[in-house]
Amino acid sequence: DLDDGGEVSPEQLRDAALAAEDAARAVAGVTNSEGGGASMSRSVWALATSHGFAGAYAATGHGISASVVAGEGGGMQRDYAYSSARRRAHLESPEAVGRRAGEQAVARLNPGRLASGPMTVVYDPRVGGSLVGHLIGAISGSSIARKTSFLLDSLGTQVFAPGVTIRDDPHRPHGLRSRPFDGEGLPVSPTAIIEAGMLESWLLDSASARQLGLSPTGHAARGVGGNPGVSTSNVFMEAGHVPPATLVEDIVSGVYVTELMGGGANGVTGDYSRGAAGFRIENGVITEPVAEFTIAGNVRDMFLALTPANDLEFRYGVNVPTLRVEGMTVASG
Repeated sequence: DLDDGGEVSPEQLRDAALAAEDAARAVAGVTNSEGGGASMSRSVWALATSHGFAGAYAATGHGISASVVAGEGGGMQRDYAYSSARRRAHLESPEAVGRRAGEQAVARLNPGRLASGPMTVVYDPRVGGSLVGHLIGAISGSSIARKTSFLLDSLGTQVFAPGVTIRDDPHRPHGLRSRPFDGEGLPVSPTAIIEAGMLESWLLDSASARQLGLSPTGHAARGVGGNPGVSTSNVFMEAGHVPPATLVEDIVSGVYVTELMGGGANGVTGDYSRGAAGFRIENGVITEPVAEFTIAGNVRDMFLALTPANDLEFRYGVNVPTLRVEGMTVASG
């Protein structure tokens, strides 16, 4: 079900791109456009191995995007929105994508500054997936075999708060990263990576599995050339039990992060530092935009202090709900 069997003409793509851009420019406060986009692709992946495996599958990909600028002069702010799907019928409308891009850009105008200090940080779903990305890097077989992971001795232990479960589902219907077999021709199946906060599995291709004396987990990926490496499919954090509004209602002073830039996490120590922009949280309410600040901590501590909201949606390759993390350090520029 990864190939929708349809065709899209260049004219249809042009019309969709223009519709997204027009909808974005129609938002009051938008002053310029970096363009709308629409795409369609079809690929066929075939693999034969010296171990006797041979298989192939086809997949389509559809996308709509818009990027616009709000404001004037030195106060300009840019933002974007996009929608991706295996089937064209599952895309958001061009108008919805464009309107979201415009509204997000306008909402960022006239940002203030945060006071530096310890603070609760809430991650918007479109940036919260990066935290799961740090987990994936830390539990990949190559990192474990090289002993370069901050989670080196953590298999079978509590690494997240008990309310957190993270899964990898290569069989998700119409999933952006669904696949019937991995990059070595091995069968794939849903994997519980984190179950109620416990780390349940490394992510292994054949090479790292041999190094560790374990069995591969079906997480090999490869391109047209080169050796396989470790990769995931449709990774998601299960939804929590409270809506985002409840997640922030007791925060006296915090920040809602909508953009991350630069930095990252040290794969060996877990030390974390990112430039960020977003919105101030005051007395349980998300208020004015803020920019030019850094959020820092240690990923191990962040995982244990993380609480998910109940607003999980499947939009990306890695999907999470709104995430709250206690005890971060904020430094304002």
